[in-house]
Amino acid sequence: MTAVTKKLTFTEYLQYRDGTDTQYELVDGELIPMSLGTGKHGGIAKFLERTFDDESTKMGKNWTAQKFAVGIRSPRGGRWETSRIPDVVVLPTEQWEALFNREAIIELNEPPPILVVEVVSESTQTTDYRSKRSEYAVLGIPEYWIVDPIQGIVTVCTLVEGFYDAIAFPNQERLISPTFPNLDLTAAQILAGR
Repeated sequence: MTAVTKKLTFTEYLQYRDGTDTQYELVDGELIPMSLGTGKHGGIAKFLERTFDDESTKMGKNWTAQKFAVGIRSPRGGRWETSRIPDVVVLPTEQWEALFNREAIIELNEPPPILVVEVVSESTQTTDYRSKRSEYAVLGIPEYWIVDPIQGIVTVCTLVEGFYDAIAFPNQERLISPTFPNLDLTAAQILAGR
């Protein structure tokens, strides 16, 4: 006998509460619990959030980086009942402030974020490298970083004609980011979270 789980609509997802602190992504109408991740995972995300904020200020851009705070409605399998919560999102401050009085989810009819980051864990490897990469490209997100402490690399994906070109940066190699061209960071610094 197999248990059948009812698929949720996007509206039901926004209203879903189970009485716990668990955050969920919605994938093809199904709730996918997000683990807290390791301290290292959180440290990397916090480091990048601060770094992106500092770099935005240096560049004179009115952008903000947000860690685990912004959802992105996403296409998947021809359906739109998917919402992702990236580890770090960079978006215009005006767009962030527009989310203050509603669910902090960027809808399909809104401009995509400027940059998103996913920090890979054992349970998210396939999703981060494959599913999210495809979904974020379809959404037109200009830059997607895959920070992989398991393999010891940071992959910067840049959107070119609807697809991501990816460059993997190992160890002491300085990252190249079209969004933050003056960023002076190596993969090792990011993976250390400092």
